[in-house]
Amino acid sequence: MDHDLNLETLAVVSACVVVWGLVSARLERWDVSAPIAFVVLGLVVTHGPTEIIHFNLHSNTVRSLAELTLALVLFADASRVNVRLLRASAALPARMLGIGLPLTIAAGALTAALLFAGSGLWVAAAIGAIVAPTDAALGASIMGDERVPSGVRRLINVESGLNDGIATPFVNLFVAGAATTEAVKGTTHLVSAVVELVGGVALGLAVGIVGAVLLALARRTNWSSPGFRPLAILALALFAYSISIVAGANGFIAAFVGGMAFGTVDAHNDEAALRFTEEGGTLLSLLVWFVFGAVMLVPGLHDAGWRDVVFAVLALTLLRMGPVALSLVGSGLDRVTVLFVGWFGPRGLASVVFGLLAVDALAPAESKTVLAAVTLTIALSVLLHGVSASPLASRYGAYAAALGPRGPAHSEAVPITTRTLRRVGPPLSRRAAPPPAGGAHEPPPGPRGA
Repeated sequence: MDHDLNLETLAVVSACVVVWGLVSARLERWDVSAPIAFVVLGLVVTHGPTEIIHFNLHSNTVRSLAELTLALVLFADASRVNVRLLRASAALPARMLGIGLPLTIAAGALTAALLFAGSGLWVAAAIGAIVAPTDAALGASIMGDERVPSGVRRLINVESGLNDGIATPFVNLFVAGAATTEAVKGTTHLVSAVVELVGGVALGLAVGIVGAVLLALARRTNWSSPGFRPLAILALALFAYSISIVAGANGFIAAFVGGMAFGTVDAHNDEAALRFTEEGGTLLSLLVWFVFGAVMLVPGLHDAGWRDVVFAVLALTLLRMGPVALSLVGSGLDRVTVLFVGWFGPRGLASVVFGLLAVDALAPAESKTVLAAVTLTIALSVLLHGVSASPLASRYGAYAAALGPRGPAHSEAVPITTRTLRRVGPPLSRRAAPPPAGGAHEPPPGPRGA
């Protein structure tokens, strides 16, 4: 029987997911995270003597998978944000998202412009914006480690859950500007990008609000089956993204705004219904990490030079930690806590997807520049943040415990939950020091930071 679907690829990828499911707890105890594992698996089965399947960097299938994954993750993360609650008690996340993120993008763009002067300002700005969003999933052990104060974990989790959606319009505008070198045509690209962004906001608001109202009404009147509500929310995320693309608007913005509108209007939706959409995004995110190892890692590292190494190191340290420190001046957090939060800004899923889209949109020369800088930054982040998460969480947890419950590290961030990849094994805290006198534990933020 003939199939249009590449069954060999499907068999290999699904086998990788099964293998990870069998050994994930054991490997995570050795600080081998899911992103690390799937990057390695994607590399091994597509290159060298162990090559079984082949992926094309410019494949429509690869791009579609990446776009769909980011759309689901954006909707799922944003759907846990109640705007009214956010406005009331989001001082620390607001500082990091409203001050730290723009400063990170600007610093990254300036550094890229100095290091890659021949590529132009638009390309440099695109690189700075692509590597700015963070992903708490790469430091999942921190999110489940009760030795780290819950307020700090929530701050890292909330920031990483929302900054990819906020960075999306910057990435789109800068890539649109870099897509052409002709001034008049470039202006047309920018105007078109702005129109797409505005359209995405409008459609996202409409889909999120109407969908939340209808689902809430159906739940109150018992018209909807509890078993199918999670499917309806997943379909709502896909609808917000797809209808925006069909209408010529920005699907990522529509998914992000739609999720935020949904979470604000239907603030009492049940956890199981939201988690179904998150788990779908989690599965697809593993496939994107597989694709990163299969199509981006080798060509990106092949084209990388000393400038890319310098940029990647700076992007993960000074260009991240400096803006974070500036944004938290006067917040009451001590220096060690600020450094801890600044270091754990791993580059993850959003940067991979944005990098793929930029490589596909730009001319070959600019494409190689973006691919090398972005790939090396992500690869270093996956490795360094993955292996440092548990040791630094242990040391910082001991430091925070010594400060006592009134220390600034124990201040609570806004109780919003966002996506993380949970550790499958028991929390590290179970192997930590015994609970305080009286048996009172600090409540963990839960699998999503709740």
